[in-house]
Amino acid sequence: MKAAGVVVEYNPFHNGHAYHLQETKNITDADAVIAVMSGSFLQRGEPALVSKWARTKMALEGGADIVAELPYAFSTQKAKTFASGAVSILDALGAEEICFGSENGKIEPFLSAVHTQNECRQTLNEAIKKHLKEGVSYPKALSAAYTEIAGFEALDLSQPNNILGFHYTEAIVQQNSRMIPKTIQRLSAQYHDEAFATASIASATSIRKHIQSNSLETASGVMPSSTLRHLHDYHCTYGLFHGWEKYFSLLKYKLLTMSPAELKQIYETEEGLEHRLLSSIKSAESFKTFMESIKTKRYTWTRLQRLCLHVLTHTTKEQMKHVPKEETAPYIRLLGMSKRGQAYISQRKKNLSLPLLSNNKSFNHPLLQLDHKASAVYFSILPEPLRSLALKENYIQHPIRYDEDQELFL
Repeated sequence: MKAAGVVVEYNPFHNGHAYHLQETKNITDADAVIAVMSGSFLQRGEPALVSKWARTKMALEGGADIVAELPYAFSTQKAKTFASGAVSILDALGAEEICFGSENGKIEPFLSAVHTQNECRQTLNEAIKKHLKEGVSYPKALSAAYTEIAGFEALDLSQPNNILGFHYTEAIVQQNSRMIPKTIQRLSAQYHDEAFATASIASATSIRKHIQSNSLETASGVMPSSTLRHLHDYHCTYGLFHGWEKYFSLLKYKLLTMSPAELKQIYETEEGLEHRLLSSIKSAESFKTFMESIKTKRYTWTRLQRLCLHVLTHTTKEQMKHVPKEETAPYIRLLGMSKRGQAYISQRKKNLSLPLLSNNKSFNHPLLQLDHKASAVYFSILPEPLRSLALKENYIQHPIRYDEDQELFL
């Protein structure tokens, strides 16, 4: 069986994601699609709208055959580390191709950009520094440097999905993976769009904003009915959707009880940021106002949001030292499989290069413990006894199994 891979967050799964999965199957001719998906917290330092288990069900009903978790140590990092961790899992699972969405839509510029980096690294770094001194953002400086060095209109690395696509391609080369990168162009909606692009296509950002301020039914046109059902069931069960404001009182408590020296040990606390956070938290009345008070041109919203997340989970610099220097994952945790995915795993499991976890009872690793801690924080806002039940489920849950022929979970 041939497998192709995708790297996803599904926050939540929408029509654009369904298109991506279908096109991945079409252009790779794969028998199974493996989705490496972020767990409780995401690359921009945000809590997922609903749990990874609910999002796994969305993914399986939406066309994915295998869902594996991208550990917290990779899922909440800068694009390069995020991409490298995901690629290592796909490679270990035997995916022959990876297909990512991009603003560009053609793979040649990604291959060219990686080649330029490998051949002209010093010249490229000098060009990036020059453009940064001109006062532009790092993504724009990077994009301008590539255009300058390559001598033609290069890949626009100021676009979020192009950036990730570049790092997926880069990771394949650096890890000597046999995977072949392919890309499809994103449909109408752009990553940061806050309004629906069309009646059927919208960005996850706009969908989350809409869900938080309106009823689920008003977003029914841009998501599969299965996604709507899982979102509705989650809200009926727990009485909420997860978002930063729900965690703000916990974050404020953490910061108000930490000294500058303690905060300095938290991952990504650099250049005196501990003093900025401790000074601003005292008068902040919401997560939004807190973020607005600490954001600067030098420190982006995403950069600071990830730092706040590491404060919330008490993730230290010492703990992050367990991430391998190659930025590759040390294990594969399966979250769910279709019947086709289960057949693929059965065929491959004896030859996998990483430990395959179907539960957590017989395996231990510092990064897995970090995943458990992140899940504990994620579920901390739930009322009892639902909180304890969710924590227990997260620890003992075996991969979700989905029968795509009968359209039911086993």
